[in-house]
Amino acid sequence: MVLEQKRTPLQLRDVPQPKPKPGEVLIQVRACAVCRTDLHVVDGELEHPKLPLVPGHEIVGTVIEAGSGAKWFHLGARVGVPWLGWTCGECAYCLSDRENLCDRARFTGYTLDGGYAEYVVADERFCFPIPQSSSDAEAAPLLCAGLIGYRSLMKTGAAKRIGLYGFGAAAHIITQVAHYQGREIYAFTRPGDMEGQQFAKSVGATWAGDSETLPPEKLDAAIIFAPVGELVPRALEALNKGGVVVCGGIHMSDIPSFPYDTLWNERSICSVANLTRRDGKEFFLIAPRVPVRTTVETFPLEQANEALANLRAGKIKGAAVLVP
Repeated sequence: MVLEQKRTPLQLRDVPQPKPKPGEVLIQVRACAVCRTDLHVVDGELEHPKLPLVPGHEIVGTVIEAGSGAKWFHLGARVGVPWLGWTCGECAYCLSDRENLCDRARFTGYTLDGGYAEYVVADERFCFPIPQSSSDAEAAPLLCAGLIGYRSLMKTGAAKRIGLYGFGAAAHIITQVAHYQGREIYAFTRPGDMEGQQFAKSVGATWAGDSETLPPEKLDAAIIFAPVGELVPRALEALNKGGVVVCGGIHMSDIPSFPYDTLWNERSICSVANLTRRDGKEFFLIAPRVPVRTTVETFPLEQANEALANLRAGKIKGAAVLVP
C-alpha cells in the first residue's frame, strides 16, 4: 500500500521485491500494526516523508534472505522492525546513548519504506527478536505502541499514580506494565467514551473517566498519548507538586496558554522522541514477564485505508493490525 502524495488515500500497487543491501535482511511481513504516527504521515502533519512511500513501522515478520555481512539472524527467524531504522553512530547524540536524537536518523515507514507490504528490508542492527509468547498480530503493536509507551513510562521516574490521556494502543499496553510494577493508572478518554473507560479498567486501570474530569486523587505523573495540545494544561492541573507531564506523541496540536501557577511547584513538561535500541531490549525482557496481552483488530493489507480511517475516528479498541 503506497502513499504517492500526502493527504491522499494509499494505493494498492505491485512493486519489485526489495533486495537486502550489506548489513540488511529481507523480511516477509506477517503483520504490521497501524500507528497514529502513520496517520500523521498520511495526513501531512509530518512534513518530509519519502515519496512514494510504503508506510508502517510496527512490523513482525520472518527473515528470508540476508545481505552480505548480515549475521545476527538466521533464516526463518521471527523479528520485529521498529520506527528507528538507522542512525549514524558518530554524532554527539549517538555517542552519548541518545541515538533517538540522531540528526541523520532514518525512520521506518517515513524516510524508509515500511511494512504495509508483503516484504520489507531492514538494517539488522535495528531489528529485535520477538518473544514467542504472542502471535504475529498480537506482537506487532509492541514495536511502537509498546516501545514508545515504555519510554514514556520510564520518563515518569518512580511515579506511583500515573494518568494516561488517550487510551489506545500504547496506553492499553503500558497500563499492564505499570500494574505489574505496582503503580496505579488513571485513564482519561474522550468525553462520553464509556466503552473506552471500561476497556481501560479491564486491562488494569484503577480509575477511568473523561479528559475533562479531574481524577479522584492528585497524580504523580501524566502521559499524554492523544495528539491534543489542550490536554497539557489539564494534565498539569491534575498533578501533585513535583509531577511531570510526558508528551508521548511525535505530533501534537498547539498547547494553549495557561497560568504560571499551573506549572509552579516544580511541575514539569517533557516530550518523548523516537526510541533507542536499549529501550527495545529492556521492553522485550519485561513484556513476557507481565505478560503483556494486546487487544487487536486485524485488517487485510488492502484495507489499510479503512484501518487508518477507523483509527482517525477513534473506533479502534486496542490496536489495528494489517495482515498480508
